[in-house]
Amino acid sequence: MSAAPKPGPGPVFVERRAYRRRRLVDAARLLPILGVALVCLPLLWTGEREQPMSTTYAMIYFFGLWLALVIGAALLSRYLKATPEPGDAADGATPSENSVAGSANGPAGGA
Repeated sequence: MSAAPKPGPGPVFVERRAYRRRRLVDAARLLPILGVALVCLPLLWTGEREQPMSTTYAMIYFFGLWLALVIGAALLSRYLKATPEPGDAADGATPSENSVAGSANGPAGGA
């Protein structure tokens, strides 16, 4: 007799928008680490045997890397700002705006 398969939890599916937002947040968290690793890369450059790597090439690399990191951070920021967080209200109000509406400093005409 073979044992019946045990029913276990099935695969967990996440809403596509929430999944993409999480991956964008992960990319934003990894960008500084990638930047540090790429900034340290010129330390490994050896150049030719008698002649070390030119400073000109290193400076072009650093400014190109800086520009690429700034553009990457700007794009990630733009995409993260454009995608709403999962669980936000349908009207687009953030939880902090909802909590202010009921406070004493909320809508005009209160106390």
